[in-house]
Amino acid sequence: MKPIQLVIFDCDGVLVDSEPVTNSVFAQMLEELGISLTMEDLYERFVGQSTVRCCELIAAMLGRPVPEGFVAECHARSDAALAKQLKTVAGIEASLDALDRMRMPYCVASNGTHEKMRTTLGITGLLARFEGRLIGITDVAHGKPAPDLFLLAAARYAVAPTNCAVVEDTPTGVMAAVAAGMPVYGYCALTPQHRLAEAGAQITFTDMRRLPELLFTAGASAPGAAARG
Repeated sequence: MKPIQLVIFDCDGVLVDSEPVTNSVFAQMLEELGISLTMEDLYERFVGQSTVRCCELIAAMLGRPVPEGFVAECHARSDAALAKQLKTVAGIEASLDALDRMRMPYCVASNGTHEKMRTTLGITGLLARFEGRLIGITDVAHGKPAPDLFLLAAARYAVAPTNCAVVEDTPTGVMAAVAAGMPVYGYCALTPQHRLAEAGAQITFTDMRRLPELLFTAGASAPGAAARG
C-alpha cells in the first residue's frame, strides 16, 4: 500500500453503534408490513444500502410499492430510539485522538444523508470532530457500492485514491472502496470477517482501538489479513 494521507470513515457501525438500534426498528416495521426476517437476513439484505435501494428491495418482497409515509415513519421511529440508546462505537474516540495527534486528515463518507449523520454524530458527541467533513448520499449521483462517495472525498482533500484508507463495516461499503481503488480496513462488529475479506477488505479487525496501529504499522497491507482483538 502507498502512504496514507487521508482516512475515510463510514458512519453507521463504524463511528456510531447505530445498526442494532435502527435495524430493530426497521425489523419491527417490516413485520408490520407482513415481512418477517431474522436479524441475520436483515443485515445480509439491507445494511449498507441506500434508502432508495432498501425501498426497492421491500417493494420486490411485497409485490407492490412501499406504503406512502413508510420512510418518514421509519426515520421518526429510528430517531426516537437513537436519542435514547445510541452510543459511539467502542474505542473510536481513542482512535480519532491518535489521528489528531498525527495530524492525519479524516472525514466521513456515508450512504446516509447529512441530516442523519448530524443527528447520530450529534447525539454521541462526535459531530464537532467532523464539522465540514461530512459527505453523504445527496452529494453524489450514486451511493455505495458505486465508488462516487469515496472518490469525492479524495477529490475534496486533493489526495490520490491509492493514498486513502477506508474504514467500513459492510460488504457494500467495502466494494465501493475497492471500486474507488482504495485500500479497505473492515471492522467486523456485525458482519463476519470472511464476508468483508471476500468483498475486498485488505485488513479485518474487531477492536476499533487498534485502528491507528493497523493503518500505520508496516506489514498491515497483506491482502485478506485478519487482525485479532
